[in-house]
Amino acid sequence: MADALQNLVEKLQTRFGDTLLGCELDRQEVTIEISSAKALDVFTALRDDPDFSFEQVMDVCGIDYSTYGEVEWATNESTNKGFSRGVVERATGRGPAAIRSAADRVIADKSHLSRFAAVYQLLSVSLNQRVRVRIFAADDDLPVVPSVVAIWAAAAWYEREAFDLYGIVFEGHPDLRRILTDYGFIGHPFRKDFPLIGHVEMRYDPERGRVVYEPVSIEPRVLVPRVIRKDHRYLSGSH
Repeated sequence: MADALQNLVEKLQTRFGDTLLGCELDRQEVTIEISSAKALDVFTALRDDPDFSFEQVMDVCGIDYSTYGEVEWATNESTNKGFSRGVVERATGRGPAAIRSAADRVIADKSHLSRFAAVYQLLSVSLNQRVRVRIFAADDDLPVVPSVVAIWAAAAWYEREAFDLYGIVFEGHPDLRRILTDYGFIGHPFRKDFPLIGHVEMRYDPERGRVVYEPVSIEPRVLVPRVIRKDHRYLSGSH
């Protein structure tokens, strides 16, 4: 298996060269990163080139990297008194922003990342191999990547889902409409800055005889943190 995956990585690097912004083999999974400008050419080659033959797109999803690398809870050092944390609003989308000190967070270097990315999972049935393709949208305010519907028709609903939940626009999609949220929904609920409790709540109004939407009545709050205790019961191999 390892030899086959390494062979795939070498073929990808040879075939696409500098077109690849990244190519790695990690945990027995091959991931390549490409620019949106070259995406359709690369996807077409991945489908048609006999060395790859990725006949199927298994999934397309969006990612929001806006808080990538930030840690809200100091889980590695939590104790059995960890309930003292979780009362200050720190995470994006949980409520009004609060001041976070260096001791409260760990931030990875993400200067090379755009905020939004589309990720494609491709499968070659004939060659029994898979590859993950990641494309970063150049504009954080209006993330746009090319649609692959013309290459794999099965991507149509996946791209609509990523558009609905993340607001990523798939240029060239024949019918880019929301697919999961309600009619007239405002915003994109999987974005990191979207409130966890949303903006509106729905209920049936017996006087009006219909469903009505109203501003949420739940007060934003942060729940208690996940606590990892240094206890012999949680050591590896213990029962």
